[in-house]
Amino acid sequence: MSATKVSDTTLAVSIPEEKQSKAIPSGTSGVKSFLSGGFGGMCLVLAGHPLDLLKVRMQTSTEYKSTLDCFRKTLAENGVRGMYRGMAAPLVGATPVFAICFWGYDMGQKIMRSAYNLSPTDKLSTNQILFAGGFSAIPTTAVMAPMERIKCTLQVGSASGTGVVYKGPADAAMGIIRTGGITSLFKGTCATLLRDVPGSVAYFGAYELIKKSLTNQSAGQGSISPVAIVTAGGLAGMANWAVAIPPDVLKSRLQTAPEGRYTGVRQVFVEMMRTEGAGALFRGMGPAMLRAFPANAACFLGVEISLQLMNKAW
Repeated sequence: MSATKVSDTTLAVSIPEEKQSKAIPSGTSGVKSFLSGGFGGMCLVLAGHPLDLLKVRMQTSTEYKSTLDCFRKTLAENGVRGMYRGMAAPLVGATPVFAICFWGYDMGQKIMRSAYNLSPTDKLSTNQILFAGGFSAIPTTAVMAPMERIKCTLQVGSASGTGVVYKGPADAAMGIIRTGGITSLFKGTCATLLRDVPGSVAYFGAYELIKKSLTNQSAGQGSISPVAIVTAGGLAGMANWAVAIPPDVLKSRLQTAPEGRYTGVRQVFVEMMRTEGAGALFRGMGPAMLRAFPANAACFLGVEISLQLMNKAW
């Protein structure tokens, strides 16, 4: 996503040591993981969507001089409500996407434990965590790619120059299918994988390193303060986008282009290098980084709060 992945170790925040087994996905029911992950994803979308919209518009158009210029023009054209255009698709899709992400991350961990003959209680090494994080992006892409296709199409809207403005996610999906068939919904799947696999590796690696450092300094082993989780989650999100922004630019260009414009992500890259140069690969970096910290902080807090409430309820 591009988005945004949440490590299972985040669920051990501010919880007494004797109750930690309930807060880690390996000891948490699938229902709790599904619900808490979905709620965290919703928090991420609500907190970060306006800046995500600016990112996509800057990536798919050359008319904006800066993030502030894009914000002013978008606000003048569509008003405050326009800043949330295309939010319904990722908001509705957040629950299944994050549920699949948790499942994929857990599968990646199990693969590592099986390969190295580790028990469920043994700690994974950094490299094993990185593998599990990258692996989580593979099943998630099956849901993420069509959702991103619809979201980007809605976000670009009238700014695309095509003259087509969709009323909502369902209308956009039907329009995409009418134009290019059902397979057109999955345009950019390879580009999404190209973005999310290394992005997830960077995300989980950064989060684990930062969390470990903050845990040792603040709340002690076995717990982490809310301030620390906001810091670790926000910085991990920024690490993710530092790696993921170039393939994300390619993905956005491919998914918002008219049907038949590109044969694939390779053609997008070649033409972009020829006409705009390497700097174009980092277009939208400003709003992506601005969005990464609050969005991921909100996601981590959402997961933790909802999980704690469910642990108290049953």
